[in-house]
Amino acid sequence: MVERYVMSIDQGTNSTRCILFDHHGRLVSVVQREHQQHFPKPGWVEHDAVEIWRNLRRIMPEALSDAGVGAGEVAAIGIANQRETTVLWDRRTGAPLGRAIVWQDTRTAPLVEDLRNRPGDEFFLERCGLPPSTYFSAPRIRWLFDHVNGLDQRAKDGEVLFGTMETWLIWNLTGGAEGGLHITDATNASRTMLMNIRALTWDEELLEFFGVPRPMLPEIRSSAEGYGDARSVLPGVRITAALGDQQAALFGQTCFTPGEAKCTYGTGSFLLLNTGTDLVRSRHGLLTTVAYKIGDQPPVYALEGSIAVTGSLVQWFRDRLGLINSAPEIETLARTVEDNGGCYIVPAFSGLFAPHWRSDARGVIVGLTSYITKGHLARAVLEATGWQTREVVDAMNADFSVPLKELKVDGGMTADNLLMQFVADVLDVPVVRPMVAETVSLGAAYAAGLAAGYWPDLEVLRRNWHRAAQWLPDMDPARRDLEYGNWQRAVERSLGWIRPPRPR
Repeated sequence: MVERYVMSIDQGTNSTRCILFDHHGRLVSVVQREHQQHFPKPGWVEHDAVEIWRNLRRIMPEALSDAGVGAGEVAAIGIANQRETTVLWDRRTGAPLGRAIVWQDTRTAPLVEDLRNRPGDEFFLERCGLPPSTYFSAPRIRWLFDHVNGLDQRAKDGEVLFGTMETWLIWNLTGGAEGGLHITDATNASRTMLMNIRALTWDEELLEFFGVPRPMLPEIRSSAEGYGDARSVLPGVRITAALGDQQAALFGQTCFTPGEAKCTYGTGSFLLLNTGTDLVRSRHGLLTTVAYKIGDQPPVYALEGSIAVTGSLVQWFRDRLGLINSAPEIETLARTVEDNGGCYIVPAFSGLFAPHWRSDARGVIVGLTSYITKGHLARAVLEATGWQTREVVDAMNADFSVPLKELKVDGGMTADNLLMQFVADVLDVPVVRPMVAETVSLGAAYAAGLAAGYWPDLEVLRRNWHRAAQWLPDMDPARRDLEYGNWQRAVERSLGWIRPPRPR
């Protein structure tokens, strides 16, 4: 019998990857292509959606070629994507109406501040599970309507389509302007501020509030089901899954049981906790989101803690301060000292995300004395990621009845053994890393393979998971409490740096 594979597309913030996986969840081939980052104004971050589509058309055939297989040996395609990034395009021509506005973009800050005052957080939390934030898609749609002449009316006339990146790619793969499917899945829809978190449908009150016409929105589907066949690039191959990248990582880590959690350590870090079919409203600064929905089964929910700056703090230490030449050197430098020397870095470069959600915060370094060396600063950089993880886990333990017993980790920063040991120490639970590091891509592949019958059930996927590394807690509890108290005092000093302008 001819061996068959599942193809996973990971459309990320910096690049798009195409990976083939086999029945054992092993990586067979991978092709990656970066796309340009556009920063037209301070706080603005944009991508060229056409460039991303063009890159995908190149790498899909390359992944097959590298593996020496044909399209007929691909059982299904699954897509994971950067979640809140917003694309608007012309329904008739397929041309984007400007660049995509990336999830990191903060141009909607004045609008979001207004939303927090009118009608207030509770209006949104009750309907979509999300607080007003520059993070999400709906404020970006509203901003575009307010700043692009005629766009609002064109959307009302049915000429404009909206989507996050998986919607844009599926539309193009299945025909584009010639009948392409305009769909999204529940995980991505849950990040727009427009979907009712319980009904998994577009919420009429939210649509009316933001002034978003329903005809521009994609159809909400399950995360794993038969969407349709590709008509472009790999004609005839089924597309059977789509998930937001962090939900895909949760799925790839096989966190299928309530109480299981993963944290992806990248530019920022994202900790998701499976809460099962129970929708848990956070009272401690976390987001309620859809973890995944498989076919006709009930949706599984998650609590999410989003940390804005982790790996990017190491990049800042390297590129802005010039204290290291490459990211891995930070561990070597941090090991030249035994502790942080009393120094703490709170990396609130553009505010703090979970559990604080304070846009008025800015980064601070506290505890500086003449004793501090660049080694102490390096250790403080790494420890900032550990303490921010602790804050999120504390919030999760307060919100959910099942306390965290183990944290599964993935992402580039997990190669730093000192950091992972510190995370285990401050959480006081084991930290484990899987053999397959590409958990986002693997999760999209798993969901696609389930829907296509390539894998029979979740238990088979769980058996594919194998541990590559483990870190066990080994810190004196008294020291942990003391250090955490110091960190919390440092966070207090980061707040209130950005003040609203005084009325004239």
